[in-house]
Amino acid sequence: MAAGTQSVGHRPLHRRLVERHLLGGTGSDTGGSIRGPAALCGIAGIKPTYGLSSRSGILPLAFSLDHAGPMAWTAEDCALLLQGMAGHDPADPASVDRPVPDFTAEIGKGVKGLRIGVVRHFFESDHRASDATRAGIDAALDFFRKEGAAVCDIALSPAADYHAVGYLLMITEAFALHAPWMRKHFLDYGELFRDRVALAATVSGPDIVQATRRRRVLCREMADAMADLDIIVSASQPGEAPRIAEVPKWANMEKSSFTMPFNVTGFPAISVCTGFGQGGLPVSMQLAGKPFGEPMLFRAAHAYETAMPWRQRRPAMAG
Repeated sequence: MAAGTQSVGHRPLHRRLVERHLLGGTGSDTGGSIRGPAALCGIAGIKPTYGLSSRSGILPLAFSLDHAGPMAWTAEDCALLLQGMAGHDPADPASVDRPVPDFTAEIGKGVKGLRIGVVRHFFESDHRASDATRAGIDAALDFFRKEGAAVCDIALSPAADYHAVGYLLMITEAFALHAPWMRKHFLDYGELFRDRVALAATVSGPDIVQATRRRRVLCREMADAMADLDIIVSASQPGEAPRIAEVPKWANMEKSSFTMPFNVTGFPAISVCTGFGQGGLPVSMQLAGKPFGEPMLFRAAHAYETAMPWRQRRPAMAG
């Protein structure tokens, strides 16, 4: 599982796999591709701080937005997986050379005293989430308050601002990277990828400059908002998993993403199941932290998960 060259050790991970016969997975997240699937499947998935875990060996999409991280049944399992993934890797130019902390160090300490900010406008007005999603987040916030955390609403720029910056940079970086291959192997790429990346050919240099400038403003805005907070809470997905046939081709580009803000800024964010909505399908929330604040995210997510009955609920396995 190790992707870097530094680690506290693999024994805790090995012990968990043996004890529970649990296999975690890894993924890449450029705009939400770890947290989104985790949310829709009712598991935990974390996009670490940009540069914390190596992307070497992963087919890149957008260099400044790509992250690598784990998905697993619980936040604690993600912490153990990330322990083996984090660390400096010279093969990834964005890899950060800093000591790897014990990601489980804060687990079990509860949420008493934590300062939690809620970006309510993201999922109530910017892109209104389903009733079940909003109810699940509200119930989670009630739990945090009951357990001694201080919870308050905060305001950031509209989710659409983060979304526009993120997607413009994503398609232009992807075009810059894949254009030489696409010229020779155009039909080898999937239709959706081809159509999205082809849009980059219409983006001007000034557009990219303005998006890059706006990105720096958004990064500063989020850092300022986090100065007096430990965690930011928002939705992870707008609702339960839809049927594939019901998803418009351009859905990811037409509506603001709850996950993209943390790719734009590079801040860590984890998706956690908050229950079940229509048809018994999972709903979720997203916890985000300060750069390299993963231990605090695991602390809060673990406290919530262990108090909820659905972590003991296992899906029926066919066959």
